[in-house]
Amino acid sequence: MGTMTIDNKKVEFTDEKNVLEVIRKMGIDLPTFCYYSELSIYGACRMCIVEDDRGKIFASCSQLPKDGMKIYTQTPKVRKYRKNILELLLSNHDRDCTSCNITGRCDLQRLARRFGIENIRFGELDEKLPIDDSSHGLVRNPNKCIYCGDCVRVCEEVQGVGALSFTHRGSDLKISPAFNKTISEVNCVDCGQCRIVCPTGAITVKDDREAFWEAIWDPNKRVVAQIAPAVRVALGERFGMKAGEVTMGKIVAALRMLGVDEVYDTAFAADMTVIEESQEFIERLSSGENLPLFTSCCPGWVKFAEYKYPELKDNISSCKSPQQMFGAVVKEYYKEKDSEGGKETIMVSIMPCTAKKAEAAREEMEVDGVRDVDIVITTNELARMIKELGIVFEELEDEALDMPFGLASGTGIIFVATGGVTEAVVTRLLKDKPRNDEKPVLFKDVRGLDNIKEASFQVDDREVRIAIVHGLKNADNLIKMIKSGQKHYDFIEVMACPGGCVSGGGQPSPTNVEHRRERAKGLYKIDKTSFIKSSERNPVVSNLFEDMLKDKKHLIHVHKN
Repeated sequence: MGTMTIDNKKVEFTDEKNVLEVIRKMGIDLPTFCYYSELSIYGACRMCIVEDDRGKIFASCSQLPKDGMKIYTQTPKVRKYRKNILELLLSNHDRDCTSCNITGRCDLQRLARRFGIENIRFGELDEKLPIDDSSHGLVRNPNKCIYCGDCVRVCEEVQGVGALSFTHRGSDLKISPAFNKTISEVNCVDCGQCRIVCPTGAITVKDDREAFWEAIWDPNKRVVAQIAPAVRVALGERFGMKAGEVTMGKIVAALRMLGVDEVYDTAFAADMTVIEESQEFIERLSSGENLPLFTSCCPGWVKFAEYKYPELKDNISSCKSPQQMFGAVVKEYYKEKDSEGGKETIMVSIMPCTAKKAEAAREEMEVDGVRDVDIVITTNELARMIKELGIVFEELEDEALDMPFGLASGTGIIFVATGGVTEAVVTRLLKDKPRNDEKPVLFKDVRGLDNIKEASFQVDDREVRIAIVHGLKNADNLIKMIKSGQKHYDFIEVMACPGGCVSGGGQPSPTNVEHRRERAKGLYKIDKTSFIKSSERNPVVSNLFEDMLKDKKHLIHVHKN
């Protein structure tokens, strides 16, 4: 604790880890490119520089606050340095802002306007490097990179993947995969967390909007859209709404205005997944084989396990993810009707996740040569389509989902928050279903944003030990503890992104802790008011299992006939 003087004002500090946080606490928006409170201090961009009372210039992000310190955030020298830094960055940057994927949301563009950068004295980018669009989910444009290192640090420190790193030195400095390979040639899991932290357009989501438009305009195609639960608590942010505000009814209305034929909730398929995955878990508990059971809903985690822990293949649930289950079921549902009417059903997924694009393209995600899911667009892509059509999203009247797949339980809705899958599966297994007001107490060890959570539940005569982990580096650490014998679990939920799908790579930025918490809170509010408390009580899902899926379980499983 102590007191420091900032711009001639006395400010107290307590547990702030650097001067930058103290400055921001007092209401000054000091600019940064390379600072994220959840990542290590890098201090590369120098935009957060300040001057002390002796004329010393230093980066506030890498300086501890000290009692009696006197600093100034705006002096002629500091202002000059910041503008010079911006000019130098822009001189080495591909300035095709009008056609850039993130124009209007680019930090470099925003700060250039803020500091009045109208003329670049240092020329333009001399040589353009090739754009890497080899990934199903991401596009890497090195010509827009400002070498802030955010992507490198999040990939290594949060995800433990290390697909990107600094290469070469001096003026030849680059950020790229090892040996100058493309993203698709290395161990990238398509999670998109690098996209979340990238302040420019150097890493963006692969754009599939045109394929969506073409499907909508084709009279011979029935376009069916499914909306993931996390989208409804984040899309509104792109239209000035608060994080966590539920906009499902407006999304349905907007999709119908775009021209989509039918609109459903992926939470319906989450109910299906809960039933199948919990049944698989019961069978494994009885046999004692291939435990712990790892969840299979997160494609980023599945790909990470395939790369780093291929020996865990049989421990990962054979259930397809809700996205893929829904696609397979809808295609089967319309199979005969399409054949008679000469139509083709196109399944479009609206997802918070860039890895879902890669998942939909996997070889095993098809039935008899027909893809489960044809097109995946992210929350941000949908926002751009809505704006392209001129729809005033925030003024739309809510509309209801279509039937027969428009009904979902509360446990299906919370599937996408870290701990949500576990809560849904445990609710399914408990004989005495908890009331909605009992869930926060019963699942207190499951909910929340701790990196690794542990819980145990009594299922029949057995105590079931569970772990919940989000962030792939945390998952890696947990697996190492299991392999060393330090930990033992029966069921493990893994989500690649911090906080779960609510902060997926296709969601609006930023996705800091507060945004994750608010988005998850919005989902739990829906669960609390849902009249269907658990997945097996969804009557449409029950009928589906008793009828169409009775002899066709292969539609919703991978590596299982």
